[in-house]
Amino acid sequence: MRNLIFLIFTMGSLYACSSGHKNLTLLAGTYTTGNSHGIYAYRFDVSSGDFKLLDSISSLNPSFLAFSAFDNLLYAVNESGPASGISVFDPNGHKGNIKPLGFLKNPGADPCHVVVEPSGNYVVTADYSSGTVTVFSPGAKSIRHRWEFSGSGPDSLRQKAPHIHCVVFSPDARHLFATDLGTDRIYVFSNNGPDIPELKDTVALEPGSGPRHLVFNKKGDKAYLINELSGRVTVFTHQNGKLEQIQSIIADTLGARGSAHIALSGDGDFLYASTRLKGDGLVIYRVNDERGMLTRVGFQPTGSHPRHFLITPDDRWILVACKNENHIEIYKRNIKTGLPEDTGKRIPVDQPVCILAL
Repeated sequence: MRNLIFLIFTMGSLYACSSGHKNLTLLAGTYTTGNSHGIYAYRFDVSSGDFKLLDSISSLNPSFLAFSAFDNLLYAVNESGPASGISVFDPNGHKGNIKPLGFLKNPGADPCHVVVEPSGNYVVTADYSSGTVTVFSPGAKSIRHRWEFSGSGPDSLRQKAPHIHCVVFSPDARHLFATDLGTDRIYVFSNNGPDIPELKDTVALEPGSGPRHLVFNKKGDKAYLINELSGRVTVFTHQNGKLEQIQSIIADTLGARGSAHIALSGDGDFLYASTRLKGDGLVIYRVNDERGMLTRVGFQPTGSHPRHFLITPDDRWILVACKNENHIEIYKRNIKTGLPEDTGKRIPVDQPVCILAL
C-alpha cells in the first residue's frame, strides 16, 4: 500500500512540475528583518524567463518552504528564535493566491528546513539553534515528537552544540536523514508510515566539516552532501539507509566557510553547489557514469550570498536567491554542458532565502 501511495505522490509531483507547462508558479521565502513581509508568489515563463508578481502574504522569517502534493498544502518554517514556528498555507496552485491556514509554535529554536513525508503522514523540521528535529501532524495541527541531540565539533565558534540544518527523505521514502552541522553527523531514521520515524543510525563525518544540505539522485543509490565549514562535497553510495563515502571534492576553494545549497539537474548529469562569503557563486560538477563520482567543470559567479537556488523542472533555468543583493538572479542553463548563462534578469525581493516551484 505504501508503495502505491508513494507512486501516486510521485506522479502528482511530476505533473505539478511538468515541463509541459509554459508557466511555473514560483514561491520565494524571505527573511523579514528588512523590507520583506513574508512569502511572495510569481508567474515564471519557462520559454522566456520573464516573471510577474502574483501575490504575497505576511509571515515571520519564512526561510524555507515545502509543498505537499498529497494535500496541496504549503509549509513554511518561521525562523525567529523564541517566536519560531511552522505556518501552513493554501498556495492555490498555478493561480498563486496564497491563503493562510494556520500556525503552530515550535518549541525548538530557529527551524531552517522543512520536509513533508511523501505519503503525507507527517511534516518534519530541522531546528538549527536548538539542534532538534520536530515531527508535526499533517497540517501542523500538533507536535507528534521531538528529538534532542548532544555533542559538539572542533570549531569553537560554529560547533559548540548540535545544529540540525536539513531533513530529507530517500527517494523510496523508507528513510529520513538529518544533517547536524554542529557535531559533524548525519542521523538516519526509518520511516514507519503513519507512525513517527525511528532513529536507527548515526553517520560520523570528518571533524569540522559542518554538514549542511543533502540531496539524493533519483535512483536513490547515491547521495551528495555540501559541507558548509570545510567547503567540500561528499559523495556517498546509499543502500537501505546506509551511507558509504566514496569521494570528497572541494567546492569552496577560498576557505570562506560558507557553502550553502546543493542540487542535481533533473537528468542527473550535473551537480551544483553554492558558496558564499568569498567569491560567491555556483560550482558545477559533471556526474560521471553509474559510479556517481564528480568532476568539476565550471564556476558561475553570482551576486552576494547565494543562500539557495532552484533548477526549474525543465532543466532550462537556474534561479539563485542572492540574499544580500535583495533579488533572485535568472540564469539560462545549457543542458548539454550544464553551464549557466546570466540573462541579466532579476526578480526584486528583499532578502530571498528559498525558492520553490509549483
